[in-house]
Amino acid sequence: MTETSITVTPSAQDYLRDLLAKQSSPGIGVRIFVERPGTPHAECCMAYCPEGEQEEHDLRLDYEGFHAWIDGPSVRYLEDAVIDYKKDSMGGQLTFRAPKSRVPELNEDASLEERINYILYSEINPGLASHGGNVQLLELTDDNVAVLEFGGGCQGCSAVDLTLKSGVERTLKERLPELAGVRDSTDHSVTENAYYK
Repeated sequence: MTETSITVTPSAQDYLRDLLAKQSSPGIGVRIFVERPGTPHAECCMAYCPEGEQEEHDLRLDYEGFHAWIDGPSVRYLEDAVIDYKKDSMGGQLTFRAPKSRVPELNEDASLEERINYILYSEINPGLASHGGNVQLLELTDDNVAVLEFGGGCQGCSAVDLTLKSGVERTLKERLPELAGVRDSTDHSVTENAYYK
């Protein structure tokens, strides 16, 4: 199984151990994962993980008094991550720093979703940025249709259909032949920031 270089500081371990001890589920741990990894919108997340609810490719880390599951596909985005707990006047705060969570990274076993995000953020968004716009992947359907959302100057823009069909969809389908199609889920009735109205 893959190794990870995630660090859970002693104060964070104490906090998590106390938190998990208050749960009425024997063997409960935490599951650590990154939502939208490799994109500017990446978020590091932690959730309770009752015994048996971990995923097949998760990596188990054992600490004194509890364990953590690291989401398999998130492992490389959590390299050099640090989870810390700082006490303050309001009680305290768990912090999560993962410097590689937003770095697009592709390797030979990258998922279709990761490859779409990589192309959006490394090739397509730099061009849209000249109009103050951007596009992000909301979801990849079971039949390999990418559901996208435009923002900034692209939201409400009268040229967005042309941008979607001639630019974004064409680029994605040329680079990713297994992609069945692209669908726009943006509310284009909001036109305040539109590049072309």
